[in-house]
Amino acid sequence: MICKARIVHVPVIQKMLGDFAGQGKLLARPLSELYTNLRDLVVAVDDESGEVLGCCSLHIIWENLAEIRSLAVLDTQQGRGIGRQLVQTCIAEAKDLGIGQLFTLTYETGFFEHLGFRVVDKNVFPQKIWVDCLQCPKFPDCDEVALLLDLSE
Repeated sequence: MICKARIVHVPVIQKMLGDFAGQGKLLARPLSELYTNLRDLVVAVDDESGEVLGCCSLHIIWENLAEIRSLAVLDTQQGRGIGRQLVQTCIAEAKDLGIGQLFTLTYETGFFEHLGFRVVDKNVFPQKIWVDCLQCPKFPDCDEVALLLDLSE
């Protein structure tokens, strides 16, 4: 089941993101940031156990631009379509909000291309580069790929 994240999910999300950050796959997020941006987050929850299987965030950057970030699915749950469902939920919310473009920075280029995103130059997103990227240990030598989805088409 995909649903909006709740307060009880935040520590689990932080651990999941921390595990992926430890592998160099995404940025870790402090608890304070996750609580502050709780409304940005969606989670995949196992219907029977209530376990959080994955998470994703729709973060609004500007009037016509939002970011898909913090996408993580437990290793044991990958390949089951959970990541796709999480991203599609965020895409639907972005459309409902009237956002025209979504972007992501990722190593999973093929996954996002399959969902309709296209590779673009990172430099078209200056707001993103100077906010989150300054905190990244890979800055300024980022090796992630920027992808964009135009929702106005």
